[in-house]
Amino acid sequence: MYIILVYDIEVERVAKVCKYLRQHLNWIQNSVFEGQLTKAQFARVKSGLAEITNPEKDSVIIYQLRDAKWMTKEVMGVDKNPATNLL
Repeated sequence: MYIILVYDIEVERVAKVCKYLRQHLNWIQNSVFEGQLTKAQFARVKSGLAEITNPEKDSVIIYQLRDAKWMTKEVMGVDKNPATNLL
């Protein structure tokens, strides 16, 4: 499945959340990540976020798509982290 994840986290946890998500997804811009995950990887990401975040003060929104090919992406302005096919 293809995931788009956006978050609004209190300042003291932002760096930890960002570092954690960079291990699993592609950073797109401030507070936005996306990428392809298996169901097991997705469950692991959600579990890790649950340990880091405070549900009474933080917000995480996750959009799930079956596959990236069903998504149209348009960037207006600066593409802060353009995806490349280079490894």
